[in-house]
Amino acid sequence: MNVTRILSILCCSFVLFCLTTAQETKQKPLYQRLGGYDAIAAVVDDFIPKAVADPQLGKFFAGHGDDSKKKVRQLVLDQLCEATGGPCFYIGRSMKVAHGGLGITESDWTVFVNHLVATLDKFKVAQKEKDELLGVLTTLKADIVSAQGAGMKK
Repeated sequence: MNVTRILSILCCSFVLFCLTTAQETKQKPLYQRLGGYDAIAAVVDDFIPKAVADPQLGKFFAGHGDDSKKKVRQLVLDQLCEATGGPCFYIGRSMKVAHGGLGITESDWTVFVNHLVATLDKFKVAQKEKDELLGVLTTLKADIVSAQGAGMKK
């Protein structure tokens, strides 16, 4: 073999190695690292009932029938699936519209997040993924928590 051909083969091999290594080291979407749709559904199915039953948060679900609660569950699941890079599409209202007028306080937000964290801990979600998921949710906080929430009647 001539030197040019050997160099050409080595260069091609190196490029293929680099591309393969880059693909292997590229991080999977949060959706996959959380375990996909079924894992996210299990998390939602665990923490939504906790929020509904919570003495502080239950008021936000008062008057909702079982069918309405199932719809909330599906909307939360779709939103988490989409927000974490999954194949779902959230078709619900914006967070500002959906939560407008409810008077959700900083304290309500904290209780809700604590229920979610407890569920993530129950399912042994790694800290990195937990932090990423909470980061995604934090981007929604300004549209959910009401500035007047603390002054509204409960």
